[in-house]
Amino acid sequence: MNRILLVVAAILVGLLTTSCVAPEALPPEPDISYTEPPMPDGAGPATGAPEVDSPDPQCARPTASLRPLQFGPGQAGFAPENTPPSPTVDQIRERGRLIVGLDTGSNLFSFRDPMTGKLVGFDVDIAREISRDLFGDPDRVDFRILTSAERIEALQNSTVDVVVKTMTITCARKEEVSFSTVYFQAQHRVLAVKNSGINGVADLANRRVCAVDGTTSLRRLQRIVPTAQITTAAMWSDCLVVLQQRQVDAVSTDDTILAGLAAQDPYLELVGDSLSPEPYGVGIKKESEDLVRFVNGTLERIRGDGTWNRLYSRWLSVLGSSPGPPFPQYVD
Repeated sequence: MNRILLVVAAILVGLLTTSCVAPEALPPEPDISYTEPPMPDGAGPATGAPEVDSPDPQCARPTASLRPLQFGPGQAGFAPENTPPSPTVDQIRERGRLIVGLDTGSNLFSFRDPMTGKLVGFDVDIAREISRDLFGDPDRVDFRILTSAERIEALQNSTVDVVVKTMTITCARKEEVSFSTVYFQAQHRVLAVKNSGINGVADLANRRVCAVDGTTSLRRLQRIVPTAQITTAAMWSDCLVVLQQRQVDAVSTDDTILAGLAAQDPYLELVGDSLSPEPYGVGIKKESEDLVRFVNGTLERIRGDGTWNRLYSRWLSVLGSSPGPPFPQYVD
């Protein structure tokens, strides 16, 4: 019995000794504030003065392009023997693939199908029609993902054969690259949260607005609304993110792009009248006149055989009924 009492006493002394040891101090909690969500990569305040297109007396018709070669019925991509040499087109055919620059952040025009992971959209299908005429196969296309700021350099360096990326034809850009005829006519507008009090461009003064770097939309906003606090991003999908996070009050660019953003968020709406027309053309390297004429042949075909209207109905019916394809203008 005495031995049992001694064991119990020893245990009690051990417990008392342990309870008297001070617990190890916990490290201090870091002072972190989560009041502002992070911006997408590459997004931030716009820098630099607004660019202004210099008047060019030789650019009185900026949307006019080279006339397409004449082909037989149904042969837009297969030139007869008496046509001029086509070194760029021949090189692409010899390679066996058409290399196309676009992005994955323009819903309705070029984006990844969430079910298949494939690139789809109006611009994607325009590129596929060019491939159809080059090879008799719409699937012989390699896509290169570009930001808007990378488009011209990619053409000049021959990283891509063509750019089909909601690219507006301007006189300044035509000094650096060539364009096809207009394949879509967009309008520059404003996207805002419903009932935000923003009803058009006049309400953007002293407001936070998102635009993509390297676009005509950014330059126009800087000129028209100089007091706007502009945030630039790499892609329009990034502008959607910062608008949803309320880090900006509006996004301003082409109605086609804005409609694609609005389709992803029922709390957003397009507001106000058009700031300016935005004619889209296929961008092509300056020296590649034969490819310009070839692409214009494809655009001529899809206007005439109903393909353009079918593509509009498939991708762009959210904009309303089809206005029909833009009428081409030629310089020769």
